[in-house]
Amino acid sequence: MTKFLPRATSLAGALVALAACPALAQSPTALSPAKVTITRDQWGIAHVHGATDADAVFGMVYAQAEDDFNRIETNYLVNLGRLAEAEGEKAIWQDLRQRLFIDPARLQADYARSPAWLKKLMQAWADGLNYYLSTHPMVKPRVITRFEPWMALSFTEGSIGGDIERVPLTQLQAFYEKKPVALTMLEQGLAYREPQGSNGFAIAPSRTEGGHALLMINPHTSFFFRSELQMSSDEGLDAYGAVTWGQFFIYQGFNRHIGWMHTSSGIDNVDEFAETIVPQGDRLFYRYGKELRPVTEKTIAISYRTEDGKLAQRAFTGYSTHHGPIVRTEGDKWIAFALMNKPVPALEQSYLRTKTSDYASFLKVAENKANSSNNTLLADDKGEIAYLHPQFVPIRDDRFDYTKPVDGSDPATDWRGLHDLSSLPQAVNPKGGWAMNTNNWPWTAAGADSPQRAAFPRYMDQAGENPRGPHAQIVLSANEHFTLDSLIGAAYDPYLTGFARLIPGLIAAQDRAPDPALADAVQSLRGWDYKWSLTSTQTSLAVFWGEALWKAVAPAAKEADLSTIDYMATRATDAQKLAALREAVERLTADFGSIAVPWGEINRYQRNDGAIVQTFDDAKPSTPIPFASSQWGSLAAFGAARYPGTKRYYGTKGNSFVAAVEFGPKVVARAVSAGGESGDPHSPHFADQVDLYAKGDLRPVYFYPEDIKAHAVRTYRPGE
Repeated sequence: MTKFLPRATSLAGALVALAACPALAQSPTALSPAKVTITRDQWGIAHVHGATDADAVFGMVYAQAEDDFNRIETNYLVNLGRLAEAEGEKAIWQDLRQRLFIDPARLQADYARSPAWLKKLMQAWADGLNYYLSTHPMVKPRVITRFEPWMALSFTEGSIGGDIERVPLTQLQAFYEKKPVALTMLEQGLAYREPQGSNGFAIAPSRTEGGHALLMINPHTSFFFRSELQMSSDEGLDAYGAVTWGQFFIYQGFNRHIGWMHTSSGIDNVDEFAETIVPQGDRLFYRYGKELRPVTEKTIAISYRTEDGKLAQRAFTGYSTHHGPIVRTEGDKWIAFALMNKPVPALEQSYLRTKTSDYASFLKVAENKANSSNNTLLADDKGEIAYLHPQFVPIRDDRFDYTKPVDGSDPATDWRGLHDLSSLPQAVNPKGGWAMNTNNWPWTAAGADSPQRAAFPRYMDQAGENPRGPHAQIVLSANEHFTLDSLIGAAYDPYLTGFARLIPGLIAAQDRAPDPALADAVQSLRGWDYKWSLTSTQTSLAVFWGEALWKAVAPAAKEADLSTIDYMATRATDAQKLAALREAVERLTADFGSIAVPWGEINRYQRNDGAIVQTFDDAKPSTPIPFASSQWGSLAAFGAARYPGTKRYYGTKGNSFVAAVEFGPKVVARAVSAGGESGDPHSPHFADQVDLYAKGDLRPVYFYPEDIKAHAVRTYRPGE
């Protein structure tokens, strides 16, 4: 294997560079790279060790920057509301949305008030990034040439889609530009959309062959959304897993004693309040009970890059009430948007959980109540397993329907503090021996031992069931003696529960009103086992049919307040089902010459360069992928679509970092990351894992020092 070795310098030279770096030289807490070692294993995975936790943070963010500085900077441009400075006017509304909630001055004040231990970590984070830039002058940031410690507070949670993304940008623009802007099909819920989320499985010792708890970590995110690494210190830190680019904590992973897996939750964790605005003179007020309260106003200046490369600025007057910023109108009401906005507790919780050792210590950290959008699956070396609901859950009056804007003038609609953790849905050490979540409701999280829906307010879930939920129940209930291998096998089980539910209705429709032109297609589906594979022609036909039917019935499904899958199964007419099949047959024949096209000929992985948004090309090399969209019940998710100029489907999201962990006397783990660890096309770790990824063949994780040493390709200090 070719070794990718960046330009080397001596440690003495690195220390000279450290002293010359203004970001470090001016800092009283500047760290020395001499206290940090980075070991790269055969897959390019960074194993970072520091004398202190702060040293480890310095080294791990430096290592991330080596692998893909562009993604780090982009994440902070997004979260600081500065993306338009790089990408121009098209990003103004995304920046404005962010800046309505994230105020740099407030973040700086929050940093100043942070506990000393957290400030040290934030300082180390900034030092690590600035040191990377000082020692890599060939790297040219698009905007951020110096990172400040307080910036870490802008991005504290790490999930694929933050709460703020529920604010529709078109309606934000319509409000702040005072002109109508149409909702996009996606914002209306009418466009086919690949689910974003994750699967998590926890298996108790009672259901494992070795008598040890197991954890399956299966996030479904945009590919290359996270880095895989290990960070450890002499202060007891030793965590391995997936890090969202630019953050300084393991988001989904494990340490020597416990593992944690987050799945996007269907809980109602954000709310809209319809405000009654009352102008008086040159002031704006809003009605709250019997009083009028002043609308808060602040000037927000958004800088953006013009076509000639210069910076220009637009200023907006942002409005808010005690419920939150105003993000749109509905009729004559202004809509305020309420969400969790407590960056210091959120960052504390995200970091401290990586140093927990069992369920009790994990729950103690969760008392920060600063996790708003993630369910959690846990397993530890004591044999404990758990499903936990998000910990930031406002208490509300369940008489009101919070799925729609509630009357902001009625004090009864207000949030009334946060739920105690004991009052939330959970499944701790269930008797059945397993717990899971697939972004579905919590009421099936542990089979018969699941929390009972009737015992909780309806705002505890808005997602309902999805096709992956029943699939997970099937595979977890079927095995009494799980091993690491069989757990991985369960996570890659090829059954498509969505099509198992939908295809019989299509066959029945053809039987009731036979169409000779569809006879071959229906006959092919009639004998299908509903399993994906590279050679399955039925998977190709079913996917094309499902997408055509989705497009046809999505508006009616929304009108009926049903999920599109449920509407397809229960209300789609025979005529709609057969018309969608005709469309699928025509498209397969036109694009591939036949309806009998193996799924692997269509469904492909391709990464042509290091760009965050890829341009796909049928003429360029690509890798066939057997698994399908989670929309149809595939536990191993591959969200793919056609792109301009392509006939094949190319995946951009789904299984990304995947890991399976056994918590015995020693931790044993296997993992795979889509493509590889590096964003550099010239690195051998740009695409060295794609074949393993396509096969679901997880490689060994090197966790203990002796294993890391045995598989080390290079050990160095930052700056060398």
